[in-house]
Amino acid sequence: MVEHLVFLTGHLAKTRLESVLAGLENRDFTYDIVDIGVKVAALMTEEIIKRRLKCPAAVDRVILPGRFRGDIERLTAEFGVCFVRGPDEIADLPVFLGRKGREVDLSRHDLRIFAEIVDASALPTDLLLERARALAEAGADVIDLGCLPDTPFGHLQEAVRRLKAEGLTVSVDSADLAELEAAAEAGADFLLSLTEHTLDLATRYNVTPVLIPAIPGDLDSLGRAIEMAREAGIEFIVDPVLDPIHFGFAASLGRFIEARRRWPDVPMLMGTGNLTELTDADSSGVTAVLLGLCSELSIGNVLVVNVSPHTARTVEEHDRARRIMYAAKGDGALPKGYDPGLLQVHDRKPFPSTTNDIEALASTVRDANFRIMTAADGVHVFNVRGHRTGQDTFSFFPDLDVATDGAHAFYLGAELTKAEIAWKLGKRYVQDEPLAWGVAVPEKTDDRTRLAEAGHTLRAKKEGK
Repeated sequence: MVEHLVFLTGHLAKTRLESVLAGLENRDFTYDIVDIGVKVAALMTEEIIKRRLKCPAAVDRVILPGRFRGDIERLTAEFGVCFVRGPDEIADLPVFLGRKGREVDLSRHDLRIFAEIVDASALPTDLLLERARALAEAGADVIDLGCLPDTPFGHLQEAVRRLKAEGLTVSVDSADLAELEAAAEAGADFLLSLTEHTLDLATRYNVTPVLIPAIPGDLDSLGRAIEMAREAGIEFIVDPVLDPIHFGFAASLGRFIEARRRWPDVPMLMGTGNLTELTDADSSGVTAVLLGLCSELSIGNVLVVNVSPHTARTVEEHDRARRIMYAAKGDGALPKGYDPGLLQVHDRKPFPSTTNDIEALASTVRDANFRIMTAADGVHVFNVRGHRTGQDTFSFFPDLDVATDGAHAFYLGAELTKAEIAWKLGKRYVQDEPLAWGVAVPEKTDDRTRLAEAGHTLRAKKEGK
């Protein structure tokens, strides 16, 4: 049976919505468009919908604008029809409808993140705990205590016990066997890294070793360590070791592939820091590629490092990447269209409206409020008095007539600067909304069951400040 949808919209967006829906190919649903009687679709409220909406008799779902603020469950109960929130932009409807309106599930993953505190030995225990809590909040599953060469870690056992008391899973990374044994005695869960020559340490404690080749790059050595661990009946993880670019990177990728061929079911770990830390590139893209490799090779563990300031959000990036890759792998699909969290500098569809769309919208405006939008040709600002387009937003100022209105001038300056930055970078701009930087910045929680509060400049104007 063909599904019948009702799309709710406002005056200004109706023509654009009609055009997008009419242009859909191989459409497997029928639809009605209902102008709910407000100028801007995002301003419709629950009460307006309850008063004005007359649902057709045979409707399966009602699609609301993405920026609708209200309780969808209450509307569903009121009308006895499923209400769903669509995408923020009409241009994204084809993708949304292609998924049948199904939300992407990013709640699952199959990758464990070890987050290393590289200077753990130099930090007092309280500061170490604070850092560990932040890493766990960011998505780390295991807190890895890094031990620095020739740097005493006298409070190692105290640190392990304090972290364990917090309910955290702990690993210790050291080339010093005495430090690793002290960590095992204190209750560490994992030891990084042991070889065929040092594996006996793990057999004496209830601890899981991460095994590496005794000789760099020697998979035969790693194989002997695997056999020893199996004979001892202990759990283990293997790390063929990822090397930096121009220092064995390509060969090390081959080792991971060969290791998986030799040992199809062995748990593996990849340390991504040699790429994210030692490459001057935004770490989100590097992370996406490496976790794509982990997904293909069923590598279930990564060791993540943040030393360089440019990897400040590396744990969050790994967390988002593992969820995207898991969802895409489950669907047998490319990792695109699932979530924009790793698209931090550029957007896949930066300009949801064409110049013609904006010109058509501008021709319908009958008030003095400024609308700001972007298209491929630049930044557009328009109201009833005119429509200006440019690529240097400072050039707009003489024509805006706000020289004596400080609050309005401040607002327009901030919004136009934001719009120009977005246009230059190829990012999506939405008036009155922050630019989306993915997981590169802490993500704002947005309660869409309530109307947004007035901004600072509007509040100041109303209060006469």
